[in-house]
Amino acid sequence: MLTELRIRNIAIIESLTLSLAPGFNVLTGETGAGKSIIVGALGFLLGERGSADLIRTSADRATVEGVFDAEGNEALIAQLDERGIDVAENLVVLKRELSSSGRTRAWINGSVVTAGILAETGRSLVSLHGQHEAQSLLDPESQRLMLDAFAGAAPLSLQVREAAVAAADARREIDALAVRRADAERRADYLRHVVGEISAAKLVPGEEARLEEEARRLENAVELRSLAAGMRRLLEGSDQSVLHQLAQLRRSLSSIQRVDPSLAPLQETFDGAFYALEDLSRAVGDYERQVEDDPARLAQVEQRRDLIYRLTKKYGPTIDAVVQTERRASSELELLDTAHLDLRQLEERRARADAALTQAAAELTARRTTAARTLAAAVVEQLPPLGMTDGRFTIALEPRAEVGETGAEDVTFQVALNVGHGARPLARVASGGELSRVMLALKTILARLDHVSTLVFDEVDAGIGGVVGLQVGGALRTVAAHHQVLAISHLPQIASRAHHHIVVSKGSRSGITSADTRVVEGEERVAEIARMLGGDAESRVSREHAGEMLAGRA
Repeated sequence: MLTELRIRNIAIIESLTLSLAPGFNVLTGETGAGKSIIVGALGFLLGERGSADLIRTSADRATVEGVFDAEGNEALIAQLDERGIDVAENLVVLKRELSSSGRTRAWINGSVVTAGILAETGRSLVSLHGQHEAQSLLDPESQRLMLDAFAGAAPLSLQVREAAVAAADARREIDALAVRRADAERRADYLRHVVGEISAAKLVPGEEARLEEEARRLENAVELRSLAAGMRRLLEGSDQSVLHQLAQLRRSLSSIQRVDPSLAPLQETFDGAFYALEDLSRAVGDYERQVEDDPARLAQVEQRRDLIYRLTKKYGPTIDAVVQTERRASSELELLDTAHLDLRQLEERRARADAALTQAAAELTARRTTAARTLAAAVVEQLPPLGMTDGRFTIALEPRAEVGETGAEDVTFQVALNVGHGARPLARVASGGELSRVMLALKTILARLDHVSTLVFDEVDAGIGGVVGLQVGGALRTVAAHHQVLAISHLPQIASRAHHHIVVSKGSRSGITSADTRVVEGEERVAEIARMLGGDAESRVSREHAGEMLAGRA
């Protein structure tokens, strides 16, 4: 529910706060007082385009802010929470700003949002029906959803959507598998060559580095053995070798220790160095014996390296990449053997989904057909009291060439408002007043199904008066039992039926025309209704008539 609308610097409005109540709110006032500006400002808040021309003279920016009580709208609150927008005590505050450069900014509960998110949130809170507005009731998808809700077919509609998606997914998988199979058939000889060539090589991960290391040893075998032999001779090969010299050093160290035992700890250090050099000598000797000058083995290693080089050049920069190429080729070849089984399973899955879709769509069509007749008849009953004596309302179900996610037919609301004229889609009704009243008839019937809490009707009284005006007011009051309603009206018959009456007036501030609002009750409201009746608003007759109209409220 919209509890408060704040407008600053839009058109003739400098600063205006409009407080709304539950039930039926009516906005009245002299022509040009600013009623349409308020509705336009609300439209701007809900995501409609705004131009710098809207900004009040001498101001550099304009803002519109709406405070909503979202109690009961758990879906909206959850959606805002998912977007990181906190909602405290069910309050949702929408704000939009327009600068003189034409740039707009938007906020929800103080968080900056895009105009798209603001509009989406606004649509969950307010349904605005004006003469030239492309509103939700004019949208084919909304009409379909409305009919399904009236028919109690929302779960069945979901079944149709799920079955259609499942069938479409199966068809896509079948097409993709058929393409892959055909591609594999075209490439079968090449794939077999790839698998044969790579598998015959018996590649081992890390083999490249090991072969390179072995090749270096084999290429330098003579030099490596010579160097190792020289190291071994230096360590133990003569009287001048390191180990022979250390043996003499050991004898000297033992002699010193017999005289000066304080050098005993040096013995451990000496022993460690001596044994380490002995180990080094043995390891060098082993290495010398292992190094072989083997031209035949070198040729084998180089041949293997050449094979790996060729394979990596053809199939990947590394052995791992080459192995992956083999696996992919093998998988494609396996597809030639398994595709017919996979296709059979997919075809069975598609057939089941198509059967489920056909059955669910047929049930949905039957449910829609019955509901379309019932809803259309109920709307037709509402049209004469709303001033459209010759009005006819129908719901066309146009069969589709293919059953889709939304069923087997398109749903279109149609009206014929004058004798001799054929039914046309609701979106093409020329008269804004007639369109508003058709919408009102629908809202009267569908009020309990509509989850939008606030309904705004502009020009709902265009071209009517007298008893019809009272009937329109009664219809608005009926809708207000389940929604907050705001109507802009020039008719006292409608205004007298409202629960909450707001008057828009025009004055002057600092020499600049400005609009303001006030809530009228009691004698003030009688005076406003008398003014709307025409003639002398202060006359006893006008005031008595106004009092009678107000006293006749249900």
